[in-house]
Amino acid sequence: MLQKLIAKSAFAAVVWLCGLVNFNADADPLLHSSIVPFLGAQGQRGYLEFKMAPSHRAFAIAAGGAWAWVSGHASTSEAAAGAMEECKKYSDQKCMPYAINDQIVLDKATLAASWSPYLSANKAAAANEGVMRGNRFPDLELNAPDGTQMSLSTLKRHVVFLHFWGSWCPPCQIEFPELQKLYDVFSNSPDIDFVLVQTREPITKSRQWANRRGITMPLYDSGANDRRDTDFSLAGGLKIGDRRLAPVFPSTYVLDSNGIVVFAHAGPIADWPGYEPLLRHVINAVNSK
Repeated sequence: MLQKLIAKSAFAAVVWLCGLVNFNADADPLLHSSIVPFLGAQGQRGYLEFKMAPSHRAFAIAAGGAWAWVSGHASTSEAAAGAMEECKKYSDQKCMPYAINDQIVLDKATLAASWSPYLSANKAAAANEGVMRGNRFPDLELNAPDGTQMSLSTLKRHVVFLHFWGSWCPPCQIEFPELQKLYDVFSNSPDIDFVLVQTREPITKSRQWANRRGITMPLYDSGANDRRDTDFSLAGGLKIGDRRLAPVFPSTYVLDSNGIVVFAHAGPIADWPGYEPLLRHVINAVNSK
């Protein structure tokens, strides 16, 4: 059936999973013949299907999880453009080709820069408040792990990895070991703060669950006591619905030192350690200002 469709016209396949890539044909590619970085099982299967499709074909992917491939195009450039166009339908992040025909065109440097360019201080000051890339994230008021009341704005000058979760949430439970691995890489870094915020349960329950599993990530208290607590507190005393910040649980944001969203993702991530180079790129950009 697939071959029949391809023979008649260009064929496209699109799905949501977790991943990110970039493209630079002039740089040395990452030499992965079958394993695409950052994709989960469904994405890996999609890539294997792509490899068996007729030329000209291209496979595109974006930070956060969208991937798409097309096949049966008249040229490589047409295939690359087609894969990009399909990927963009499913992602607010930048979509870039990962492979064209039998050539992998991803390289480490452009992968690390997938979240760039970053806003200047002047543009950041004028940014609208919101949760999309380029927005200034709402100034949440939380209790730090030591019990101190604080807000996100007090973490300026640092990169912030902000993660909304709950011990009652199966996808949150599944991805926590991978998230712990990423945290371990940066646990001694003064340039990034990991802020994990529990939802719809008391922080005592969250911490008990984490402690039993050897989780050492810093767990901040949203102030929630049970499932009826569906609002977060903002600095200044206002409230905001938790679903406005976390449409699903888990949800994750990376904020630069000005509180600007550089990455937003709703849902679990398949390979959190793979995001290390992107976080380092943001940190280096902040430190170079």
